[in-house]
Amino acid sequence: MPSVPHIAASRNRILPIVAAGAAVMSMALGARQTFGLFISPLSYDYGLPVTLIAFAIALHNLVWGFSQPLAGAATDRYGPAPVVAFGAAAYAAGLALTALAPNGIVLVLGMGGLIGIGISCTSFGVVLTAVGRSVAPERRSMAMGLASAGGSLGQVLMVPLVQEMRSMSGVTVALLVLALMLLAVAPLGLALGRPSRATVAADPGLHFSLREVLSQACRHRGYRLLTIGFFACGFQLAFIATHLPGYLELCHMPMGLAATALALIGLFNMAGSWACGWLGGRFRQQHVLGWLYLVRSAAIGLFFVLPKTPFSVAAFAAVMGLAWLGTVPLTTGLVARIFGTRHMGTLFGVCFLSHQLGSFLGVWLGGLALDLTGSYSLLWGATFAAGVLAAALHFPIDDRSVERRPATDGAVQA
Repeated sequence: MPSVPHIAASRNRILPIVAAGAAVMSMALGARQTFGLFISPLSYDYGLPVTLIAFAIALHNLVWGFSQPLAGAATDRYGPAPVVAFGAAAYAAGLALTALAPNGIVLVLGMGGLIGIGISCTSFGVVLTAVGRSVAPERRSMAMGLASAGGSLGQVLMVPLVQEMRSMSGVTVALLVLALMLLAVAPLGLALGRPSRATVAADPGLHFSLREVLSQACRHRGYRLLTIGFFACGFQLAFIATHLPGYLELCHMPMGLAATALALIGLFNMAGSWACGWLGGRFRQQHVLGWLYLVRSAAIGLFFVLPKTPFSVAAFAAVMGLAWLGTVPLTTGLVARIFGTRHMGTLFGVCFLSHQLGSFLGVWLGGLALDLTGSYSLLWGATFAAGVLAAALHFPIDDRSVERRPATDGAVQA
């Protein structure tokens, strides 16, 4: 049993890393959480169709997805510091371009391109990879859950702050202030640390090259199921985060309720991410994921069919917040459990690409459905069905380490 001083020293080393990771994600994800508040004002101020703005937001999800394996691979090779600094600069440049966009092309380049690249370097695939490598396997799920929970603070604070700035000073000022705040977190990558000795010693993927581990991942049935299921997560969350304000307007809800709902999602996500990290350290992570998707679908289905009141909106936001980003530390932890941490950034990046394909479709199809039908009904039904399917995919995942699995098991996994 480790001594008390050893445990204290370990905690003292881990806490600054978790805090730095939480601060980076808090700013990156908090800024992103506000994008739904800009759709109508950008449309009015620049005379752009809602479909185009929704496409730009959807595109940044797609660019984020395709950039994430590259950002993860760069983190695997060079560490998190240069990746976070580059990402913060790209994110800030994208926000500035969006603020000053004279036409649709510049808007798509800023919000769709640069922000997508920037957020891939300042969010889960980079930050949770660095945090996960810095702790022993038995504490990994909890540490990543804590970093995710701390990262939710930005979602709680940024939405009302941006709502106020937008109301008082306009869209341009609000976006430029966000850009400056992103630049301020660029140096925090230096605090994200390096792998601990305990992590390196326990890494089942230590002796595998990137080519070998990618080949194993492609043949691994559980990894394929995890990747497909992650598509549903992106589809659900991106649709709700982007189009909930517009949906509540159609339901004639009070002004400001959308910002309150988004802030509540962020607030309850803090508890949900911590709880999922705790549960992932005590139960099989794929089972926790399965139940999480079922809870989401139940909340979505009930919210859609029940009458809309401020109370029902707040209750929906609270339940969705509890199940919001808890999937990320669980999915990252499951990847590390099966393949080790040496190539965790790359492997999670490939998995996250599926998530972002879902995000792209959730945002874009939401705008398209509204333009074509004047309603979001089809998309609410799709988000419900996606969660049920994702749950069915996660429960049968085999989470044994690739080194502990018998060679004959490969035929079963393929």
